[in-house]
This record gives sequence, structure tokens and C-alpha cells, in this order.
Amino acid sequence: MEELKLQARFLLMIYHNPSNGYGVARFISYDKEEKEFTATGIFGSLEEERVYNLSGHYEEHYRYGMQFQVSSYELMRPNDESSLVRYFSSAMFPGIGKKLAQQIVDTLGEDAIDKILEDASCLHTISSLSDKKKAVIIEGVNQFQDLDDSVVFLTKHGLSLQMIAKIQSAYGDEAVSKVKENPYRLVSEVDGIGFHTADKLAGALHFEAEQPYRSKAAILASVMTCCMASGDSFVSMERLYHETKRLMKEEPADINAILDELVMERSIIIEEERIYHHTQYDAECGTAAFLAQYPYMEMEQPSIVLTDEIALIEEKFHITYEDKQKQAIMTFFQEPFAIISGGPGTGKTTIVKGILALAEKLYPQAGITLCAPTGRAAKRMAQLSDREAMTIHSLLKWDLESNQFVKGFDDPLDCDILIVDEFSMVDSWLFYCLLRACKPVAKILLIGDKDQLPSVSPGSVLHDLISSECFPVICLDKIFRQSEGSDVVTLAHEINEGSYQSLQYAKEAAFFNCPAYEICGRVRQIVESAYDKGYENQDIQVLAPMYQGVAGIDALNRSLQELMNPPQQDKREFTIGYRIFREGDKIMQLKNQPEENVYNGDIGSIIEIIYASEDINKQNRIVAAYDDIIVEYTQDMLHHITHAYCISIHKAQGSEYPIVIMPLVNEYRHMLQRRLLYTGVSRAKKSLVLLGQQEALHRGVHSEEQPRKSTLKQRILKAFR
Repeated sequence: MEELKLQARFLLMIYHNPSNGYGVARFISYDKEEKEFTATGIFGSLEEERVYNLSGHYEEHYRYGMQFQVSSYELMRPNDESSLVRYFSSAMFPGIGKKLAQQIVDTLGEDAIDKILEDASCLHTISSLSDKKKAVIIEGVNQFQDLDDSVVFLTKHGLSLQMIAKIQSAYGDEAVSKVKENPYRLVSEVDGIGFHTADKLAGALHFEAEQPYRSKAAILASVMTCCMASGDSFVSMERLYHETKRLMKEEPADINAILDELVMERSIIIEEERIYHHTQYDAECGTAAFLAQYPYMEMEQPSIVLTDEIALIEEKFHITYEDKQKQAIMTFFQEPFAIISGGPGTGKTTIVKGILALAEKLYPQAGITLCAPTGRAAKRMAQLSDREAMTIHSLLKWDLESNQFVKGFDDPLDCDILIVDEFSMVDSWLFYCLLRACKPVAKILLIGDKDQLPSVSPGSVLHDLISSECFPVICLDKIFRQSEGSDVVTLAHEINEGSYQSLQYAKEAAFFNCPAYEICGRVRQIVESAYDKGYENQDIQVLAPMYQGVAGIDALNRSLQELMNPPQQDKREFTIGYRIFREGDKIMQLKNQPEENVYNGDIGSIIEIIYASEDINKQNRIVAAYDDIIVEYTQDMLHHITHAYCISIHKAQGSEYPIVIMPLVNEYRHMLQRRLLYTGVSRAKKSLVLLGQQEALHRGVHSEEQPRKSTLKQRILKAFR
């Protein structure tokens, strides 16, 4: 997108948020028209009546009309007679009026500022200037030279406005001085800024490569990189050394001394040769300590006979609970903290429905909150329970800029009962943050499948909680689904036990042999067959483990778009790189946008494309719908979405689809593991089609993932003793 450049005089700030720097300002164009306009963006301290060079584009706000979106700005040096006179007679030069300012410009010309900076003795040629006023002028001109507010300084060095907002949120008015002093501090102090960004900034500021700050930042970044890659909550010394060497592209010097410094600062914690990032250590210790003292608020035990009440619920919903399901419901009412784990078809939803109905009857005044780790899981929970449910991030009021939660010890949740679904996806830091806000909560129920893929971020919380044996846990193992999809449920449970025998005779699950290069064509045939049976696009989901390759997610999305949303004369489209975005496309959100109420993993569709030729900013725009939420994407935001005809198995967690098609080929082999297959297969509600190479299926079913390294279980056991 081509940026516009304007020269404009700052008039006033209409609105400014000091926490993130976002502001709405009024300017007047510095030209013959002198037209007033509104500008929005990330602003530092602007001086009234000063002229700025603004870069950005015009955008029409649906409520406030046309606004200039500022991407960067800098204070403009006066370079003509009128602006120089205004400059020298401004508040920066006390005692210099317009008459004297005019004399300075008449004598020194339009390059007066450069002349003064080069040789201040040029002011001696102006006889009306006293020594005191000469000193005022020299000081003011040098002040202009040094003036460099945080937005100007940081954009000049290649940082995005989003990064700048985070830096300003962390440092406020000291942003520039702190970054100039040590750009590597950003790695540990500002979320979302990694080592490479800090290293690039340090290079621009002429920091030496041997700078000790650099090694310290690289080691700290490597600790989290290793943990994010493995899912472990700590890293070994050997692994840390190799990752730091890779990051710095050289041997890290004095690594032990730097580790000692980081320990002293409490950026890392070393315990029995395990090296933790302080967030992971705090999450484990904090979780164990909280749960050992839980509950902090008591809820009265119901005085009625629970078995009688459960019988009434069965009668109301026309269901019959088996013994373990009854035990799960009774445990919820008898215990303050409980866990229900079970695979597909084991009746978790039916149990929750009964718990909610009974809780409303027994605790009519109690506040009940339902949540899940992803937007789609929360929506599914809401649909199945007929109650409002939200993401954990929304519940805790997550702030995008600071990556912190508003809710916590000082501002806890306002509810009595908390139920968390799809808990296998919750990482250790998120669970700790949730618990920090749970002191007033009298009952917590965690629901998940211990055999599904663990969280993307470090930790294996559900596994550790269950294996500690410190909490009431009901593991559901009886399969109840006898209608459509029961073959899929049977296969999922078989895979979990290292077998897939039922594929030989299953009606609703099948495996077709084909080489990798035929996958795209065969998947299209299966989709066409589903169309013939009356299924529609929203009923069909293709899942794959990898993005690259002839049978990867990218290739499948290109192929499936041609079939599931082909080009038509009345459908608008445009191309970005190798991708075509078309009206009607199924898309997935890749970034959290809390201000729009859409989150990573949400699936929607493109409902309108606006061409650059029709847009005042000369850029293509996409309007997408996520159920009843409408989101608009400008061209610079298109990296927030991707096609979703095929998505990764990880992204599919927390969702179910009538038909799942899942390719399994040898080129996926390093990712094919039992848990991944089990998770993918269990996403199918009615029908499952596996296709690819038998060897890949066999490898996946018989390859068990290495358990994540965590010390949460040990800490829980110690805290409970």
C-alpha cells in the first residue's frame, strides 16, 4: 500500500491513551489550503503549533468520518521564511519576538538553522541580539536537534507501531532513553519483542556485538524458545547452550557467569540443573500453592439427597446416567475442585447439562461461569449447554499491548462456580493466571480429554493434575454414542490404545491407499462424493499435520478452493502472493483481535471484497463474518487470516465436524504420533475418511509422543504434604 506524506501543523490532542500511546489529534495542512483534519495513530508528545511530516493513509471511519491514519511522523525542520519566523518567535525561544525573528531570517537566510548549528558565531552579524538572546537561540536550536520522541525514534529504527505501543506501555516517557541505554532489555521486559528485533535495533544504534547485554538477552530468549518448541517447562544446560549458539551465530562466551547474573535478577531460576524461565517457575509454584489452600470461599453442601435429584434430572431430560456419570455429578457437588476426563462419546456433555440444571436448582443465587481456551471451543460449549460461554482470555480481560490480564489477585472473578471445558489445551501459565483470579470462586470443575494433544505453550497441566492423585478425578471410559459416528468413536478409542482394527469393517470410517502426489485429487473426489450425499461446505473439514509439501495444508487449500468456492463472474477476488482471496472463501483467524472479538482459530467466511480502485486509500479490503461478528481487514492485516478448507489438527482442537478428511503420508512422518491421530480422528462427528500410505497410518498409531518435562506434579505433592 502506497503511503501518503503530509506536512501539517499540530493544533490539539482530542484523545490520548497514555498506556498504549494511541491518540486522536487535530492538524491543519501546511499549504495554501490550510485544511483542518483528524489524524489517529500512536503519538508521543506533540508540540502545539509545530509542523510535522506525517506518513500514512486516509481511512473512513464508520462513525467519525474521514481520518488520516498515521504510520510514522517526525518534527519538520522549518525551511521557508514564514515558518522560520514562526519557529524563532515560538515558546522555544523566550524573549525573541516576531520582529527579532524576522531580522534573524533576513540576515541568515532560509538555512539559518544549519548555519547556527555549524557555527554559532554567525549570530554576531545581527547587532540587535544581546549575548543573553544569542544564548537563548543557540540553546533552542540545539534542543530542536536533540528532540526525538519515542514514536519518531523507534519508527526510524524499523519498529512497527504495534511494537512501539508495547514499548511505550512498558516505559512511558523514558522509552527512548531506556532503549538507547540497552535495546536488549526489550527481550525480557516487553512481550512480543524477540532477540532478532532487539539485535537489529542494537546494530542500528551501533552497539558492539561483544556487548554483554547481547549474550544475556540471547540466553534468556533461548530458554523460552526451547520451552516453546518442546512444551517442557524447563531446559537443560546442554540444550540451552546449543540454542544460544544458534541464535547468536557464535559461541556464547561466559555463559555460566551470565546465568548467575540472570539468576540474581530472577529472570531465570535454576533448580537441580533444570533452568526455568521465571514465568514457568512461578506458574508451577503458584498453581501448587493455590490448589493446596483451595477453596478460599466455602459453598454450603446441599442438604437434599443427590441421588434423588439426579433421578429428577434424568426424568426431565429423558436420559439415564450410568454409575460413573452419576459419580461425576455427585463429585461436583461434594468437592470444591474436580476433574472430569473422557474421550469422544463418553457423555461429558450430558454430565455438564445435568450439573448446570442441578446447580441452578440447588444454588439459585450462585453465579456460574463457563469458559474454554479457544473461541470455537467456547462457542461449542455455549451451544451444547444453552448458556453463555467465553474464552479464558476474555474472562480474564486480556490486554493485547501488555499481554497481561486485568483480572487477578487484586481484581478477581465475580462468580461462585467456574467450569472450564477443553482443559487439555490449557498451558501452565494460563492456568496459573486463571487461578490468580479465582479466590472468590467456591467450585472449579475442569473438563478435558487427557489423551488429546497438550497445549501449544509449555506445560502438561491436565496430565500433571490427574497423575498427582491429589484431586477427585472421574475418568469416563464407557462409549455411549450408538447413533451416527459410533464407528469413529470406536476407532478413536482403538487408536488411543495402539490399534485400528475396526477400520476393516467400519461403515462410517474408512482408509484409502494412495501416494502423496495423488492426495489433492483424491480429497476432491471425496468432497464431491459428500456433496452427492447432501453435505455442504460447512459440514466438511480437511485436517493435515503440516503446511508444506504436495499433501500439505497450503497445497490442499489451493486445490479445495477451486472445488468448494470456484471463480464466478459475480464473485470478487484478488491475489496476494500465491493466494487468491475470493468472496465466499472459508477462512481462519490467525491472530487474537480482542477489540473485534475474534481470536486465533476462529473460522468464518469472506462476505465482501472492496477493490483498491473503489477505496479512498487505494487498497483492497476484505469483510468477513464469524457467525454474527463482522470484521474488516485492510491489506496490511491480511496476514491475520488464511484459507480454512484444510487446517492443522492443532487448530481443530475444541471443534467437531460432521465429516473429517485426514491425509496421512510418509512426508508427515516426523509429526505422526498417536496423540495427533487420536485428536484428529476424534474431531469427526459422523464420518471419517483417512487416506494416504498404510505405513504412515501404522507409524502414527504406534508412535507415542515423549512426555513433556514438567515439575508441576512434584510441586503439587509437596504443597499438599
